Amino acid sequence: MEIEQFAALIVFAFVSTFTPGPNNLMLMTSGANVGYKRTLPHMCGIAFGFAFMVLLVGLGLSAVFAAYPLAHMILKYVSLAYLAYLALKIALSGQSKDVTNFKPMSFLAAASFQWVNPKGWSMALSAVTLYSNGGGVLELAVISLTFLTVNFPSGSFWILAGRELQRWLTTQFRVRSFNIAMALLLVGSTLPMI
Repeated sequence: MEIEQFAALIVFAFVSTFTPGPNNLMLMTSGANVGYKRTLPHMCGIAFGFAFMVLLVGLGLSAVFAAYPLAHMILKYVSLAYLAYLALKIALSGQSKDVTNFKPMSFLAAASFQWVNPKGWSMALSAVTLYSNGGGVLELAVISLTFLTVNFPSGSFWILAGRELQRWLTTQFRVRSFNIAMALLLVGSTLPMI
């Protein structure tokens, strides 16, 4: 991969991981409800799970969808259903000063979530299509490691933004309103899929 193409990949990775989407909205919600430390496994699951997904997409999973469009459609509906389920859990969770009701995602759950994340699929397919020039596994590893690296500052930003909201989330009404708003945004992030 040429240096100009690598620089463009870094910019693409930063922009795509920092913009709002299901992962970032869930990280912000978790940061607001339970803070940075308890949200770290969720963030790490996103980073490693997405990097692994990019690698597998590059190794040929996208060819499966080209050969079997029904598989893509099934994944689309599974994604929508799972995101609706997560939105409902977010909307119904959390009380001010009582974080026992809110459960942040585990590492494995967050890593697995990447496979039903519509923004994640779009990013992975775009990254492999735009920045892979047939350079094989090494080139795909560079793309995956770039996303792995960029996901940490991005995820940290969203968790810390959520944590800062804790200063405002001092009443049960505010916590409930925030969680409902985040759930609606999460559902809204799926509209481009429909």
